[in-house]
Amino acid sequence: MNQSILGLHHITAIANNAQRNYDFYTHVLGLRMVKKTVNFDDPTTYHFYYGNEEGTPGTILTFFPWEGIGPGRNGTGMATEIGYSVPADSLENWIGRFREARVSMGEPGERFGEQYLPFTDPDGLALTLVVPKQPDTRPAWETETIKQDTATRGFHSVTLTLQNIDATAKVLTDIFGYRLQSQEGNRYRFQTNTVPEAAIVDLLEEPKGERGRNAAGTNHHVAFRVANDTVQMEFRDKILSSGLQITPKIDRDYFFSLYFREPGGVLFEIATDNPGFTVDESLAELGSNLKLPKQYEASRSRIEKALPVLQTM
Repeated sequence: MNQSILGLHHITAIANNAQRNYDFYTHVLGLRMVKKTVNFDDPTTYHFYYGNEEGTPGTILTFFPWEGIGPGRNGTGMATEIGYSVPADSLENWIGRFREARVSMGEPGERFGEQYLPFTDPDGLALTLVVPKQPDTRPAWETETIKQDTATRGFHSVTLTLQNIDATAKVLTDIFGYRLQSQEGNRYRFQTNTVPEAAIVDLLEEPKGERGRNAAGTNHHVAFRVANDTVQMEFRDKILSSGLQITPKIDRDYFFSLYFREPGGVLFEIATDNPGFTVDESLAELGSNLKLPKQYEASRSRIEKALPVLQTM
C-alpha cells in the first residue's frame, strides 16, 4: 500500500455562469466532463468535474458555477494559477486555437527550464499550459479538433501565493513529503517523487501582497491525492499532531475528503482514489446524467427546475 501523498488529486474553482464554463472547458480546452452533480451544501448550484476519459486523479478540475456571483480577486492566501501539461511543440497550436476562440492569453515564457503559455478562462481564472521537461505519458482525452499531439494530459502544477511561505512549506515537506527543488526569484518549486505527474506545487512569496477574495475566477481549494481512506486517516492524525485543525472524513460519493486550512490561508483537501467516478455511471456515460447525492434524490424534480438549463451538444 502506498502511504504517501500522490501529488494533486483535483482543484476546485468558482465560475459565474454554468453554460459559459461548460463551453470553454469542453469545447475550447478540450476536457471531458466526467461528472455533472450539485454542490453538497447548495444543491441549486451545479458541481462540474472535468478531466481525462476516466477522471483520473491529477486531471480533475472542478467548478462551482454560482450564477451571477461576480468576479473574485486573486491574491495572497489562495491558489492563484493552475498549470496543465501539454506535449512538446504544441504551444503554437494552442496559441492559434486561443486566438480563434478569442481567449485572453499572455506571452509564452520559460520557467524552471520549461516553456509555458499563460491564459485565462472567461471568468479570469489564471491557467498555464506547460511543456514539462520529462514527457507526460498520461493518455489524453481527444475531441474532434484536439488530438493526442496537442491535448492536455492533466495537471502539471499549482501555484499558491502567500505573504510568507515558511509555514506552508513546512506542511508540504514535513507532512506531505514534498521537497524544495528549485527557486527563481520569489517562486519556490516543491515536488513529490511519489508520482511522475501532477507532482509540483509552486509557492509564490509576496510579503506585501493583498489578500485574495473568493468568487468567480478564483480557486476555492486544492486537493491532494492518497490511495484510500485508510492512508487518509493516517494523514489526519499527522495534521492534528502538527497543531492544525482538520475536518472528519466526509463522503463525497466519488472520493472521501478531509479539509484543513494551511497556515498561509489556502484551503487544502486530502482526497482518496476510491471509489472513483464510475461508481454510478459507466465509463462511456460519464458526465451525461445529472447525478445527485443520495440525500437530495427525493428532491430531484425541485432541484432540476432550480438549476440552469445546460446545453451539452
